[in-house]
Amino acid sequence: MMRFTIVDDRRTTSFLAPPHVLKAITACCARGAASTRDVLTMLAEYDACLAIEIRDQLSVFREHNTNSDTGWIRARFDEKLEGAGQLDVLDERTRRASLEPTRLGLVVFNLPARRIVQVQNTYANLQRSDRGRVRRNGKPTQTFYSYTLPSDWSIVP
Repeated sequence: MMRFTIVDDRRTTSFLAPPHVLKAITACCARGAASTRDVLTMLAEYDACLAIEIRDQLSVFREHNTNSDTGWIRARFDEKLEGAGQLDVLDERTRRASLEPTRLGLVVFNLPARRIVQVQNTYANLQRSDRGRVRRNGKPTQTFYSYTLPSDWSIVP
């Protein structure tokens, strides 16, 4: 799994997903995604099962946590329980978690700044223009999608 953190005008959201999602989220950016909601909606075209799973896990997080009450996620951090993977940044502890790489890495997509920051990426070099495989029911298909990031987007490093 790889950690993906998406910054938009309203919030910062972070989740764990298989590394093939790196190209899919980049394709969403190339198509003009302006929010995490946009990214997840577009991601469904490339991997519907994964998009639903991420959305569902974020919904659970949001049901149990608010800006003023983060007890649920703090308990998961303290006990190292599963469920701490998908989250919104609500405080310093969730911010640190959103910036903690997994074994395969961490990539931050800053949508307003139009910048992709590969904090750590041991999976594959992200290209400005590339293609990825569409998945159905969690399995790769013979169908490909392609993307080209507009010139006002930057990839760091």
